[in-house]
Amino acid sequence: MLALLGLCTIALLLAVILTKRMSPLVALIVIPVAAALIGGFGLDTGKFVLSGIQNLAGVVGMFVFAILFFGIVSDAGMLDPIIDRILATVGTRPTRIVPGTTLLALLIHLDGSGAVTFLITIPAMLPLYDRVGIDRRILACAASLAAGVNFLPWTGPMIRASAALKLPIPEIFTPLVAVQAVGLVFIFAVSYWLGLREERRLGLAGGSVAPNRPVPSTLGAAATAAPDAVGGPARTLSDAERALRRPGRFWANIVLTAIVLGTMVFMAEKVPPALMFMLGTALALVINYPNVDAQRQRIDAHAKAAILMASILLAAGVFTGVMQGTGMLKAMAQTAVTFVPPEMGRHIPFALGLISMPLSMLFDPDSFYFGVLPVVAEVAHQLGVPPVQVAQGALLGQMTTGFPVSPLTPATFLVCGLTGIDLADHQKFTFPFLLAASVVMTFACVLLGVFPL
Repeated sequence: MLALLGLCTIALLLAVILTKRMSPLVALIVIPVAAALIGGFGLDTGKFVLSGIQNLAGVVGMFVFAILFFGIVSDAGMLDPIIDRILATVGTRPTRIVPGTTLLALLIHLDGSGAVTFLITIPAMLPLYDRVGIDRRILACAASLAAGVNFLPWTGPMIRASAALKLPIPEIFTPLVAVQAVGLVFIFAVSYWLGLREERRLGLAGGSVAPNRPVPSTLGAAATAAPDAVGGPARTLSDAERALRRPGRFWANIVLTAIVLGTMVFMAEKVPPALMFMLGTALALVINYPNVDAQRQRIDAHAKAAILMASILLAAGVFTGVMQGTGMLKAMAQTAVTFVPPEMGRHIPFALGLISMPLSMLFDPDSFYFGVLPVVAEVAHQLGVPPVQVAQGALLGQMTTGFPVSPLTPATFLVCGLTGIDLADHQKFTFPFLLAASVVMTFACVLLGVFPL
């Protein structure tokens, strides 16, 4: 009975989220509470909900202050010199331009936002691509590869996996550091190969300078930025952006960021990540905006994104708390285990890693990580597989490498709109490279001993 009730709960949750009948926030709260009441758990439902929320307190705190921290140091201009140097270095050689695009997107994606990554990277690089004559699909692909492989501890999929399975983020992320390094080597190799292919197509393989090509009038304001003296596009900041910049605090921000990230990665067992981002946010405000009113304005500027994601995570705590507290999740897993041969259990993380990227085309992040992943993890647990390995398998593709081409994420349409290419063209061109990155990292997990084959 509990297994059937759990199955109906998850099916209904997926249905209302995927068909957009309810927002994830509403669905994650209303549906599990209703299921618990139908199951006869009565006032005990409140205990389940409170337990689920309490288990996520550290994750929510880390995510909120990570958004604030990276927003503040970005406002202060920490990345500006790095971005400008990249733009000045790439010149007019596609073998530099495409890897330079990947590096630029990788740095901007430090804040964990795919939308921000594309909004900065594509308008900055598009004039140069058109001037040289490089296929715009390559620009979309390079930016997508960088954002997809860059699954950091404060990005949405990582936070969701941690929240759904009640696992500490360092336990999931730390073994994946070397795997992500393999993924980064792969995407830069792909970027260089794409650039080399364009050089040959454009007749530039001998190192000749690309002729100036007219920029199509349909590009809009983003594409009309004038190229600089060495062939790269010149970045211009608005008056409001310039007023926020603190160029004299560049090294202070770099050192602060290195300390926060280094402590979080290498000392997570001793120092909670939430505390590091809290301290980092406080110091970033004091260093860059000592005025109290300015501090309040910077917090207000980034509060919307922080609160939105925090509310989703707390709602997810309601769902996971009810599913575990009522025993529905365990009952579903025990039923599913009877259909899985015991000798196949250890292959679940590897198989999930291989199919996790294509699953991004079917499930949005909330429905997968909060609806599907807990069931898979519990089935694996019943067969002797640690849930952390299931989380790691999912993170190799599900809304990481998969999100830039998924029709279920707004970022995909943002990429297409900014580059002026059709969704079908973007998916057809970029999907194989993103899938290959996911597969390469999956095999890297096996070779590095993160999980067995």
